Amino acid sequence: MKARILVVEDERAIQIALSGLLRREGYEVMVAGSGEEAVAQLEANLIDLVITDLALGRGISGMDVLKAAKKLRPETVVVMITAHGSEKIAVEAMKNGADDYVPKPFDNDEIRLVVQRCLERTRLVRENRMLVEQVQRQYGYENLIGSGKKMQEVFSTIQKVSETDLTVLIRGESGTGKELVAQALHNRSGRRGRPFVAVNCAAISRELVESELFGHEKGAFTGADARRQGRFESAEGGTIFLDEIGDMAPETQAKVLRVLQERSFERVGGVKPIDVDVRVIAATHRNLEEDVKADRFREDLYYRLKVVELELPPLRERPEDIPALALRFLETVTERLGREKKQVGEDALARLARHSWPGNVRELQNVIEQAAVLTSGDTIGESDLRLSESVGVEPSAESYAADLPFSDAKKHAVSRFERGFLLRALRQNDGNISRAAESIGMVRQSLQQKIRELGLRSEDWTNGDDS
Repeated sequence: MKARILVVEDERAIQIALSGLLRREGYEVMVAGSGEEAVAQLEANLIDLVITDLALGRGISGMDVLKAAKKLRPETVVVMITAHGSEKIAVEAMKNGADDYVPKPFDNDEIRLVVQRCLERTRLVRENRMLVEQVQRQYGYENLIGSGKKMQEVFSTIQKVSETDLTVLIRGESGTGKELVAQALHNRSGRRGRPFVAVNCAAISRELVESELFGHEKGAFTGADARRQGRFESAEGGTIFLDEIGDMAPETQAKVLRVLQERSFERVGGVKPIDVDVRVIAATHRNLEEDVKADRFREDLYYRLKVVELELPPLRERPEDIPALALRFLETVTERLGREKKQVGEDALARLARHSWPGNVRELQNVIEQAAVLTSGDTIGESDLRLSESVGVEPSAESYAADLPFSDAKKHAVSRFERGFLLRALRQNDGNISRAAESIGMVRQSLQQKIRELGLRSEDWTNGDDS
């Protein structure tokens, strides 16, 4: 589709020269000989780019045309033509929203370059806006984006179970958006007017988790100077989200099981049962089936939680969603920080699509937010993305230990990947576990647990040996 350009010029010779040049370049060109005529054209037609002289004789000026164009359609690009010596006015026009200016006398190559650059910018803005509108119109989930089959299945399940009080178990790798799904289930339920309380079970120490969940009585333990309400009581009438429930200690699992069975509990140090009306949504990145077999997770609690199961795909399995997610994160961070709006260039989108995203959606968000702050121009390019080149490189056939049975070979390959990936993160952060966990989208306690499971020691990430 040809771009439509409006040339606003009261000098007939310049108007003919400009319109002829642009038509030869393949653009659809409209002309206006006055500011009033230009505003009428803008109101009646969809214009991609306006080239207007600042001085238009009698009547409204080029500055007025600029303001009208931006008021009617903010993404319309406006290029000002200025007379020699009127650069100060041109700067004022830029402050009022002009995208560029060309001083007289100008040559054809300069006009071609300015028009090409500005139209590319407006194309990106328009495509980004249309993409956001399409996503919001098609899916209608406040903070969830997904156009592929797997995410559509997730949305369908949310639609079906949100109005019920069924317990839901959300499964997926770290950073896939499990809390967002839990929030969507709550927001679409009959409990949406009541509290949504999220608890990261892996982020609370074993000594304090019961007090955090169920509260405590005064004097229950050293430092318990007053009665304290727990998270289950805080969620009364609403929803409690138990994130990373697979990391919960066995003794606490028993108390959660009782809440699910009897809808009551006692505070730590208390004897009086407290009735509670909450919906429980749980999430984990762990293989609970293996944890049940190894007696790390209660089988009865496992079946109580797994009434409805939602599996969130990792980002590497839904590359079609990366552009929309990147755009959402970019718009959010620029609005939050009060920065000028930016676009994601096609080369950057291609690079994002090639990345393996071990940290999933959370990693993508971090990458986009970092690029939004550090990029100096109005478009994020491939060179602005801070992505690890080593992540996503396919392991060699030998690394899979092909002489082993499939399940053993898979465990071997996963273990080698996890070991190498975590060691790189720890080295990049000088052995600081908190910073390393944040950089890869994990909570500190989960990283510590994974370090213990893999048998890693501090000397492993200081001597450079990954074997």
